[in-house]
Amino acid sequence: MSQVLEKIKNKIIISVQAMPNEPLYDEVCINALIKSVINGGAAGLRVAGPRDVKNAKRLTDVPVIGITKPSKIPANYKELVYITPTIEDAKSIIEAGADIVAFDATARKRAANENLSQLIDFIHSKGRLAMADISTFEEGVMNSLLGADIISTTLSGYTTYSETNSTEPDFKLVKKLAKTINTPIILEGRIWEPIEVEKAFKSGAFSVVIGSAVTRPQLITKRFVKALPQK
Repeated sequence: MSQVLEKIKNKIIISVQAMPNEPLYDEVCINALIKSVINGGAAGLRVAGPRDVKNAKRLTDVPVIGITKPSKIPANYKELVYITPTIEDAKSIIEAGADIVAFDATARKRAANENLSQLIDFIHSKGRLAMADISTFEEGVMNSLLGADIISTTLSGYTTYSETNSTEPDFKLVKKLAKTINTPIILEGRIWEPIEVEKAFKSGAFSVVIGSAVTRPQLITKRFVKALPQK
């Protein structure tokens, strides 16, 4: 097991991201968030784009998971591959210093004339770890066989064929994968409460990634606003 994996084993990783049209996208704000979550005990970071990867590496010494994504998420995002979709995207994140490259590893059609095996091989050729963001059990097994170093449940519920009405993290997917493959499983998605972190590790998670519940104040606020009495 690599030193990078050892550093995040049984730990919390925080996703520090904002869209370009959001106030927190400002570089000063993102950097402040990065330093704040590290002060709070985050053992790793997941950030988007070369700018934030470079800053995360400069500001901290924890493992950094890098991704790319479009400046605006399309309405039909459940049909599209948009997280680090190409080798060129992976290259930009690697050159920025990411320790781990996360990418959409679903069965959806890829825009470039590339496949997942080629993407994983490229990431490995640059000495980085490949983290497969999947939405189903079958995708997790497939990417493990292809050589991905980490399988993450990031996209469970966010593809047309994995849609769910549940607001809970996909503990069942983590448990099933952990019992089937030896590749480390990260639980990511829909985590809002500390008790869910405990349940994730009991389900077999290697690490847990938390995003919106920590670093997206507009979504945190909306949860409380929805609790207001109806007039």
